[in-house]
Amino acid sequence: MDAVFFDMDGTLVDTEKLWFQAESQVMRRLGAGWTTADQENLVGGSMPATVAYMLQASGSGRDPADVESWMLDGILGLLADGFEVMPGAAELLAEVRASGVPVGLVTSSSRLMADAVLGGIGRDNFDIVVTGDDVRHFKPDPEPYLLAARLLGVDPARCAVLEDSPTGVAAGTAAGCAVVAVPSVLAIPPAPRRLVVESLKQVDLATLRSLVLSEGPAA
Repeated sequence: MDAVFFDMDGTLVDTEKLWFQAESQVMRRLGAGWTTADQENLVGGSMPATVAYMLQASGSGRDPADVESWMLDGILGLLADGFEVMPGAAELLAEVRASGVPVGLVTSSSRLMADAVLGGIGRDNFDIVVTGDDVRHFKPDPEPYLLAARLLGVDPARCAVLEDSPTGVAAGTAAGCAVVAVPSVLAIPPAPRRLVVESLKQVDLATLRSLVLSEGPAA
């Protein structure tokens, strides 16, 4: 195994509920409501996609740049109040780091948001960080994971990806990586070189190594 790549929102840290709060606040400013069904449509998506959806759902003619600014201000404010690491994530991260296997953070969120999270988790825990600001195409496109592998000089097929959304899982799979899926909001079915678990407490370094070498479906 050449590297392990962690998704951020919903995989490494429990930010999905913070996103829902921030999105709800912005939609109120746009004069519209927000539901869990709306959030499900955006899980694992990018900020441009989120803003476009919100403007369409609200029927607002507001400048997308304004809405993006509101979203960033809202989520960064919520992160500043504190956030929780997902169950098992800190332990797995520590085990991978101790083994000497390179670790990357690969997120569709902005560099500002990633920096806010890394300020609480520790930037030194990651050899490379790829954010939505670093790519032209967001997940489910494989570009984020292909870029991460290229920055480390490793073969994507020898890397493990940890994700919580169908969008992120699709990106990791398209890049040729083995994928551990920890569904947060939307269900994710098993597939070849994909392990679906309820929590990262069920995953250790040996699990990741075995998955990277596997060819058949995992459940």
